[in-house]
Amino acid sequence: MFYIGSHISASKGYEAMGKQALKLGANTFAFFTRNPRGGKAKEIDPADVEKFLALAKEHEFGKLVAHAPYTMNACAAKEDIRRFAKEILTDDLLRMEFTPGNYYNFHPGSHVGQGVDTGIDLIAGLLNEVLRPEQSTTVLLETMAGKGSEIGRNFEELQAILEKVTLRDKMGVCLDTCHVWDGGYDIVGDLDAVLEEFDRIIGLEHLKAIHMNDSMNPLGSHKDRHEKIGQGQIGLKAMERIINHPKLQGRPVILETPNDDAGWTKEIAMLRNLHS
Repeated sequence: MFYIGSHISASKGYEAMGKQALKLGANTFAFFTRNPRGGKAKEIDPADVEKFLALAKEHEFGKLVAHAPYTMNACAAKEDIRRFAKEILTDDLLRMEFTPGNYYNFHPGSHVGQGVDTGIDLIAGLLNEVLRPEQSTTVLLETMAGKGSEIGRNFEELQAILEKVTLRDKMGVCLDTCHVWDGGYDIVGDLDAVLEEFDRIIGLEHLKAIHMNDSMNPLGSHKDRHEKIGQGQIGLKAMERIINHPKLQGRPVILETPNDDAGWTKEIAMLRNLHS
């Protein structure tokens, strides 16, 4: 099964998100658990969740890929920002259990001058505080482009976090095509080598989801500028190879391209046609 979708606004609830995904031709989707810039999350209506779960079962949805707000920095230098990150992560993981068995993705954070090792320790420390053995949600670290002091600019940094997390079985990785390309991984010229490197360092069994984005910038630019599918430096042929690679099948593919509903509908249809 090929699971593909895009980001959908959570403002109207779970059932509305599911119906919107179907309108786009999707069978999965991503959503922000709260305002992308942070703030209080909307109350969850259990009846709305039940309607969504029935809809998702009927249409054989893949795993959802919820996204933490961008303001969540688990390795910030300021204690109040780290405390805010802990509050968000703790609350969001409880909320995710309304739709059990899905994914919660977040940007590892920026060490803002403290150094990579300190940043890794802080991220892993926070995860060890909030992860619970009974949770059904898998938390995903996202591959990053490496701008500024971002943690996760390479596979080694992600693995360094993962190996410090006690409940490793509750963790995974989301591979963002724009980010890894901007980070210096040549998914256009040698996708096999990139996946082999990921497997050697982290293990492909830990790669749970894909953010499918083209890039405005050349390989290794470390800039993180998403582009529409086939209109950037990665290109449509490389995207086709990615979605058809035998080692990447079954994972939800989420579009984060600079688009509107009409654009995402077109991209979803295009990638479905290219998936063999």
